[in-house]
This record gives sequence, structure tokens and C-alpha cells, in this order.
Amino acid sequence: MTRLPVIAGRDLLRALQQAGFQLDRQKGSHMILFRADPPTTLSVPDHRELDRGTLRALLRQAGVTPEELTRLL
Repeated sequence: MTRLPVIAGRDLLRALQQAGFQLDRQKGSHMILFRADPPTTLSVPDHRELDRGTLRALLRQAGVTPEELTRLL
């Protein structure tokens, strides 16, 4: 299993945009991302450093593996 990198919420946003997500809106410190096919909505915290558990859960919801995330970054 690949170790997850320590990244900021904005870095995850850029990587997920390459994977087909779009920034829908932002409310407070959370960015809401949307992908049409398959329909998926994610809430990414706009923090300097994402916890590993939070990052792993977001990747699972997005259908992105840690290896793909490393490639997208």
C-alpha cells in the first residue's frame, strides 16, 4: 500500500480536477466538488494539511487510488 502524501486541500482540489471533478461552490472552509459521470459530490476541507484519514476517505469516495493521486499531483 502506498503511503499517502501530506497535502493541502487546494492541492487535492487541483488533483481531483484533473480526475474530472469541478468546483461547484465553497461554503466557509469547505469546497464542494461535483462530477457528472458517475454522479459524485465531495466536500473537501480547505485546510493547510489534510489528516490522513480524511484524505483516505475522500479518495475512496472519489474512486481514486493513492497511486493515482501521486500521479495527478
